[in-house]
Amino acid sequence: MPFITRRHVLAAAATLPLLRMAHASTGAEIGEVLSVTGDRMLERDAQELALETGAGLMNGDTASTGEDGLALLYLNRDTRINLGINSRIELSNFLSEVGGVIHVGGAMIFDRPDDMPPLDLRVVTAFGEIGVRGTRFFVGPSADDYAVFVQRGSLTVSNADVTRTLNAGEGCVLQDGAAPGVVTQWSSPRIDAAFASLGATPTGEPLDEAPGNE
Repeated sequence: MPFITRRHVLAAAATLPLLRMAHASTGAEIGEVLSVTGDRMLERDAQELALETGAGLMNGDTASTGEDGLALLYLNRDTRINLGINSRIELSNFLSEVGGVIHVGGAMIFDRPDDMPPLDLRVVTAFGEIGVRGTRFFVGPSADDYAVFVQRGSLTVSNADVTRTLNAGEGCVLQDGAAPGVVTQWSSPRIDAAFASLGATPTGEPLDEAPGNE
């Protein structure tokens, strides 16, 4: 496994429990699992469940993947989330119509259509917070760094009392305890590699090795 994946993805995933708050499931479904592959697990109300294709997702759930795991989640019938290897996502205080908070450790692609009402959503990582209203972006290992990239729309990234705005085609490095890096335009090869690491493409079309229905 590449050094950056082990150092940054595992570090981010390991830090996630420190950021989490205790939330009980509301009993109302906010989404479902579209596809999975490899090692993965679903945690709900302190219980470990199978993360399987077709399983419902509830507020407070945590989905996680292992060394060879990938998952594609569907929230509120419009938002898609690709979860990378050795990654975790907690849907804490998430209200499907208006947003809320999700905690992420590792790699993720967030995709919400442009024609949907905007969300007031905070994505919390070990290296800062991402403010989202409606966009498609990647966060995870890229070119020996942990970084965020906006493929469509815009977002804000905040850490160490510094907030930066990223627009389509732009990315920046995220570092533990430090301000987000300088905003730069990403090259096509870097963009392709980032999305491919989660079985996706910049256009949203799946790769042949994307998660299957296991």
